[in-house]
Amino acid sequence: MKNNLLIFGTKNFNNSLDEIKVNLGFSLTYFNTDNLAQEIDTSVSAIIVENQICQNSLVLSYINKISNKPILLMLNNNFLAKCKHDDKGQLPINFIEFKSKIINLITAYNFNKNSTIIIKNFILDKNEKKLKKDNLFITITEREVQLIELLFNKKKPLSKNIILKEIWKYADNADTHTVETHIYRLRKKILTKFRYDNFIINSKLGYSI
Repeated sequence: MKNNLLIFGTKNFNNSLDEIKVNLGFSLTYFNTDNLAQEIDTSVSAIIVENQICQNSLVLSYINKISNKPILLMLNNNFLAKCKHDDKGQLPINFIEFKSKIINLITAYNFNKNSTIIIKNFILDKNEKKLKKDNLFITITEREVQLIELLFNKKKPLSKNIILKEIWKYADNADTHTVETHIYRLRKKILTKFRYDNFIINSKLGYSI
C-alpha cells in the first residue's frame, strides 16, 4: 500500500510534484488552502509543506496546530522557515533525495510513536526506558516498562499470577513475591521523583493503572 502524502503548496510546487509522482511512488493529495475547515485524512502518512505557502498567516496557523502527523518543510531561498516541521529540505531538490527524506521522516515518526505511551499525564518512553512528566523523569528497567505497558493496555485490575504469567513466563526464579517487589520499587521511584502515589493502584481485584 502506498504512503499517502498531504501537500500544502503553491500551484507551481504542486505541478512540479505531479511531474515526478510516478518516480516518487507516493499517493499525493493536495490540500485546498482556501478551505481550512477540511479534516486531515487519517490515512495520511506525512505532510509536505512548501514554505512559501506559510506566508499566508491563516495557513501558517493551521499547519502549526497539526500535532499528529510528521511534517517535511521545503524551503525556498526567498522565504524564512516559519512553519513547524520535523525535517526540512532545500528547493530545488532532486527526486531521489526528496523521496529519501520522506521515507526517513515517516520511519522515524513511526518509531517514536510506537516507543512512547501517554499514561495519566506521564510519558512512558520505551526506547529510552524512562517515565517522564513535565521536566522530570525516572529511569526504569525493562521489566518495569513491561509492567507499566501491560497494566495500561489491559485497562482492568490484574492479579499477581496473571502478571507473573504475562511478564515472567513462569521463570524458575519468579513467584508472586517477585511481582510485589517490582511494583513496590516502581511505586517508590514514582513517589520519590514525582510525589505521586496513585500511578499503580492496588485493589482486591489486583493491580491497575
